[in-house]
Formats: sequence, C-alpha cells, structure tokens
Amino acid sequence: MTDFQSTPRAIVTPHPKFHTEIPDEMTPVEFFNSQANLENLTIENGVLRTPEDLLLFRKLIGHSLEFDTAIMLDTSSKILDPLGRPVRHTQVQLAIRKVWNRMSSIIFDYMMEKYTDPAEYLILCGEASLDNTWSLNKPGVPSIRMVHNHFMVFPIEVLKRAEPADPDNLNLTDGGYNSLFLKSLSGVYRRFLDAALDFEILVPASAEESRIEVTGYPQGLPSWKVKYGDKALKERKFWQEYRQVLKGFLDFYRAFFGVVSRRDYKVDKDIYFPNLVDNILLFSNDFHEVARMIRETILRNPHYANNVRWQPAYKQLLYRNDKGDLIVTIGQNSIGNAITELLGIVVGRVEDNDAYLKSEPALIKKLLEVTDRLVTADLGKPLNTAHWADIAARTA
Repeated sequence: MTDFQSTPRAIVTPHPKFHTEIPDEMTPVEFFNSQANLENLTIENGVLRTPEDLLLFRKLIGHSLEFDTAIMLDTSSKILDPLGRPVRHTQVQLAIRKVWNRMSSIIFDYMMEKYTDPAEYLILCGEASLDNTWSLNKPGVPSIRMVHNHFMVFPIEVLKRAEPADPDNLNLTDGGYNSLFLKSLSGVYRRFLDAALDFEILVPASAEESRIEVTGYPQGLPSWKVKYGDKALKERKFWQEYRQVLKGFLDFYRAFFGVVSRRDYKVDKDIYFPNLVDNILLFSNDFHEVARMIRETILRNPHYANNVRWQPAYKQLLYRNDKGDLIVTIGQNSIGNAITELLGIVVGRVEDNDAYLKSEPALIKKLLEVTDRLVTADLGKPLNTAHWADIAARTA
C-alpha cells in the first residue's frame, strides 16, 4: 500500500537571475531564439561541443535541480534562417545522429549508474518538438528552434511532496488535443503502429507497465519496453527502433491533419510508410469521421483553429518505470509543453538566485563528470569558461 495519492504533480524549480538584458521591443521568446542569446548560451552555459556542432549545455531555467542537461544540434551560425534548422531527430544527418546516439547512451548510462534505485529516482530523456512554422511570439516555442534532447532526474520524494496538479491543466491535456489520437482514433492508431513498427528490442508495454505510481502517468499513450535494459542503449539497433517510433507517429499525424485540411488528401512524398497510410488510415471510416468533426470545428471556432498545429508536433520520451524497466513512449504536443508532462509532472520556474546557488555546485559537478566520460570516448571537447572553473573549484 502507498501512503500518498497517485496524482499529477506540480513542482516549482528555482533558477538564477537572467543577466542578459532583453531589448524592450522584443518578447522573451523572440530574444531566446536570437543569435545574441545563442552566443550567450554557449559562453555562459555550454559544457562541451563536438566537431559536429553538438552542444552539451546546462539548463539554466531548467526542470530539476538534481540533474538537468541537454544536447542541442547548434546550427545557428551555419543556418541563419530559423525555419531552415532541424527541429526533430529524423531531420538530422546520419553521421551526426550516430554521434548523438553515442552521447545519449553515455549520459543515460551515467544517470542509471548514479541513480540506481527506481523507487528513489525518476530518470528520463527525450525531446519536445513543434513544427518550425509556429509563430515566434507564441508561448511554448521550443527554445532556439533547434532539435535538442533533454536529460533529467527527479527524486521521487520531491514528487511525493509536491502539490497535486490540476488534471485539467492545459499542459497535461495538451489543450484537449492529446486525447485526439488515443480516445477518438485509438483503434486505427494502434492498428497502424502495430503494422508499421516491427521491432526486435522494443516490445509493446501495457498501461500498467508504463505507469509511474507517484503521478499515475502516462495515461493511454502507446508505449514499448526496452528488452535488455540500458545495455540495449549501447546498440545502434535500439536507436534505429527509437527513430522508427517517431516515423510511425509522424505518418499518422501528417495523414490525419492532411485529411482535416483537404478531403481529397493524397499520400505525401515524405510519408515513411505510404502503403500502410493508404491501406489502413485512408481506408478507415473512423479516421475520416474524426477528421470531418475537427474540420467543422475549425471552420466555426477561430480560437480552436488558431491552436491547431498543422505540421508534426510531438514529445518522445525514454524513461525508467517503477520496476526499473526502460520505457519508450510518444505523444502529441499541440501547445508547446515539456516532455515531463507526459509523465504527469508540471514544472513551474521561479527566479530565486539564493535557492539555485545552493544546488548549483552539486549539479555542475555531475555535468562535469558526464563531460569527462564524453571526452574519454572522443565525443567532443569541454568548454572551459571561467564560470565552470569557478564552480569546479568549489566542488573539489
């Protein structure tokens, strides 16, 4: 029996004062996507960079004070047009993707080694991606409009002590869209994924297997258990299957909103499984019925129409469940919320310099330990700023 309620949680994470001034004529989101902020990100928060321009950086306004970092493909100096930058890992070149996967394996291995007990720590990594045509001044735009993979650890005790989150919170419900594929189209959605995704390492996981007891999430999302545990993450095959999960989701997303947009939708050239889209999705009466209802709502409700993400928007996640199994899941991302909300964790950030500085040395010490492992594997060089040197001295 548990002595706590299984419910989504709302936590508050302190962050230090943001010292760079935002010009009066710019919104914060616009500035965070600017070249000036990207340069500041590397100088102030960059930890390591590879020859492929993969940047490991400290999440200054982050999710967790226990462990929180991300790898970003920093194309900002090579692709000045923000709309021309990769926003999901299927758009990343194979050679870069191989390096990225090796880095991800090392960081996740570090988290598993450092935080061994699933009853004490929730471990996760993943990415939240929106289509790169979403307006810059909208809240929730992915920072810097470049694909980046997050790595986080949350103490279970912190989650247990956290206030319950409102189950109707827009972040948890994805503004009402998260249930669209699952409740309205669950049958055809899962039938399509089963047909498209033939795996060796990933095996379908039940809702009970994927569920985190402290929050009761995820809820209803298609999930897969990783055979062989974290050892599989050292195999290229795992990362290929991880990418296939996204490809199946992208096909469903494109086909559905393609039909919503045009009754005479034809299979697009960028579809990964054209025969399955044609024979399963476009031949499904349920698929067309739900698309018609969404189309009619868009025509009469401007607020609803304004929130539709016509191009693929998703959150994909790898995490450790209560039994210590690794689980892969994926969900929609229509309002720009974080990957943590797939697991029922709503993170609020508050500026509290003193509270953050108390945790910073231990947090940075772990990032520097990860950096040492990446450098040993010939995966980049550390960015030795004065800031890091000062913190390293304090943690020695």
